[in-house]
Amino acid sequence: MTIGLGLSQRETGILDSIPEPVVIVDNQRAVVAVNTAAGREIGVGYAGRALALSLRHPVALAAVDDVLSRGVSRSVEVTFRTPTQRTYAMLAAPLQSATGTASEGAVLVFHDVTSERRAQQMRADFVANASHELRSPLSAIVGFIETLRGPAKDDAAARARFLDVMAQEAARMTKLVEDLLSLSAIEADKHVAPQGKVEVARLLQRVTEALQGRAEARSVRMSVELRDAVPDVAGDADQLAQVFRNLIENAINYGRPDTDVRVTARAVDRVGETTRSGVAITVEDEGEGIAPDHIPRLTERFYRVDPGRSRKLGGTGLGLAIVKHILNRHRGRLSIASDVGRGSRFTVTLPAA
Repeated sequence: MTIGLGLSQRETGILDSIPEPVVIVDNQRAVVAVNTAAGREIGVGYAGRALALSLRHPVALAAVDDVLSRGVSRSVEVTFRTPTQRTYAMLAAPLQSATGTASEGAVLVFHDVTSERRAQQMRADFVANASHELRSPLSAIVGFIETLRGPAKDDAAARARFLDVMAQEAARMTKLVEDLLSLSAIEADKHVAPQGKVEVARLLQRVTEALQGRAEARSVRMSVELRDAVPDVAGDADQLAQVFRNLIENAINYGRPDTDVRVTARAVDRVGETTRSGVAITVEDEGEGIAPDHIPRLTERFYRVDPGRSRKLGGTGLGLAIVKHILNRHRGRLSIASDVGRGSRFTVTLPAA
């Protein structure tokens, strides 16, 4: 409820109905009134005391002083770090007297811009990471071109070796661009529920057959097990194929030589917190495993447990981010479990069609 000094019941009700934090101070910077949102969100909940005792933010207080001394509005951005970090655009404006001849204080309105600032930071981080990932192979290619034009111009052996490396770096850039385009397309359709029906058993068979050559090259054995009758799922077959291809390819890449990658599918009674039945597909490897502190961040864009090894294996750092976004669109879930030194298990649950 609004706390105010000298406010009528109607004025109190109006102030309290405003969903954003509002604080009114007098010319001595003492709090005259606050609404419920101000007490809940920014911790200013007491009328009759100095604003600085509740609002301990130098930028905000300086803006209020400026409004009180000059009689002009000010807009500043303030960040409160406790209990959770929130950022607000604070508008401070003079509070005119009833006759309009003098200022009786200032009114402060706080608009929460936390989501916008986080989105801006995510975009900036994404551009910086993508630029870095593209710059590394591009720099290598440029360097080899200069060498081939100069010292190695007539060296056939060096030319063949450098061309192989350049081809690998070009393939790495191509894969990164493909993953970026794929992620963009998925995000564009994230609110559109897929309308198709996918036969899980056939899809898994198709994906594992396509990856058989890679598994053999790394001396990894693959198996697919269907437990009981597995229902069809609602979804986009191409996107779900991308999910399982990413997960199985990761298992092959990070599994130890002469070990197994097991893919199992089974019917489940519930998907997540819903009451819908569905299918759970688990991809299990016998690799080195993942430390617990890395697991919550695995689906972040460009996050890698071992950056050097990931790049060496052709990873872009976007595979699990793509998996997460596809599953979000399909109302599915991804759970990750790992035992360091023994292996990892990635489980996808999808609602039945």
